Amino acid sequence: MTAGSERPRGGLSDARAPASTERPRGGVSDARAQAGTEAGGIVPLLEPRDGLPPVVTTDAALAEVTGRLAGGEGPVAVDAERASGYRYGQRAYLVQLRRAGAGTVLIDPIACPDLSGVDAALEDAEAVLHAASQDLPCLAEVGFRPRRLFDTELAGRLLGYPRVALGTLVEEVLGFHLEKGHSAADWSARPLREELLRYAALDVEVLTDLRDALADELDDQGKAEWARQEFEAVLAARPAAARPDPWRRTSGIHRVQSRRGLAVVRELWTARDRIAQRADLSPRRVLPDTAIIEAARSYPANHAQLVKISGFAGRQARRHEKDWLAAPTTNCPRPPAVRCRTARRRRTAGPSVTPRPPHA
Repeated sequence: MTAGSERPRGGLSDARAPASTERPRGGVSDARAQAGTEAGGIVPLLEPRDGLPPVVTTDAALAEVTGRLAGGEGPVAVDAERASGYRYGQRAYLVQLRRAGAGTVLIDPIACPDLSGVDAALEDAEAVLHAASQDLPCLAEVGFRPRRLFDTELAGRLLGYPRVALGTLVEEVLGFHLEKGHSAADWSARPLREELLRYAALDVEVLTDLRDALADELDDQGKAEWARQEFEAVLAARPAAARPDPWRRTSGIHRVQSRRGLAVVRELWTARDRIAQRADLSPRRVLPDTAIIEAARSYPANHAQLVKISGFAGRQARRHEKDWLAAPTTNCPRPPAVRCRTARRRRTAGPSVTPRPPHA
């Protein structure tokens, strides 16, 4: 978007256009706003417009913000921060909500693990999330289950945007820059640092504006009904963890071409998952996917062969060497489950009908 654009994409009014000479949202100084305009009309969002709200950590505070959210109006922007790169599972470690008339709310779901009251208060509100399929499972764990959804990432895909990350869409559609450097932070650490809380608050601050702009574009392109059906499908989908054979999502599994190798992936993935769950660590911190794939291609049978694969030399992986070697890698020509399936097919196939080759 350039500073000379008459009207930004998404139908934003001139008053909201980032090239405006008005003081931008979020308390950005006039000097920074001018610098953003000169750089192409992109204005950085540095501070929440209403200031940084306190984190809700008590039942009394939760009751107060629940009342505020219930008294608000329109859609509610929702986001959740996880620590999947550090901890086992997809648990939420911070839940952010913003609704017109209620402001921004930051809830610590470790201190307040039951958000069913918030869910009831927002029963009739449309929830606006970005990449909703990632956050809905962890929100459901704390009792928040939206009935209606607008997914800004999915809307961007339907509209043909080549890049649909939240920061990219906000920049292209609204003309504001979001700092996304904290997306991979360890949100399980307590207390949460102020810069992390500021980042989390700004994410939900722009979601409803982005929703409105993308909804206008969907209407203009005749895709509003498509989007509604897609949003409903996201709400109805099973969580990824509930799908069968989760080990098949191991990164790089396409490089494993044999049934024996796939069985190795399955056994190592299962052993790693069991260890990670017990230690409350991200499975990839115990053993990277690349190590599982290399083991499935080379079949290490002893310590010397195992440590030649770099992923098995890490501190966490070394602690569980016996578990890795106990998985059926080279101990049998074919892992038992695969061998049994092969034998079963042979028993039920009946006699061969292939003619014998003629004698020379």
